[in-house]
Amino acid sequence: MAISVGLNHYFCFMEINDTLVDKLAHLSRLHFDDAEKASIKSDLQNMIQFVEKLNELDTSNVEPLLHMSNNVNVLRDDAVKGSISIEEGLKNAPVHDEHFFKVPKVIKK
Repeated sequence: MAISVGLNHYFCFMEINDTLVDKLAHLSRLHFDDAEKASIKSDLQNMIQFVEKLNELDTSNVEPLLHMSNNVNVLRDDAVKGSISIEEGLKNAPVHDEHFFKVPKVIKK
């Protein structure tokens, strides 16, 4: 793999071969037969060609983009709202006392 960085261009010439597919399969814990390897090699080559096609664009007057928008931490304001009463919260519980839900014991001591 050869990498060269030019003015606003990134070139990566990568050979897609069986060794690369075997390494990717090992890293991803996958197993492929020969027909699947051939298909994967073709798909990887198509993806690389698609990305290399972007090098044909003139990006000399384009600022680098770090985020999709200029908005930072756009959050809604907190609003205090009413809550339901204890009685309403417990009315659909199958088993409860006057303040709490009752559930089966899950921790044994």
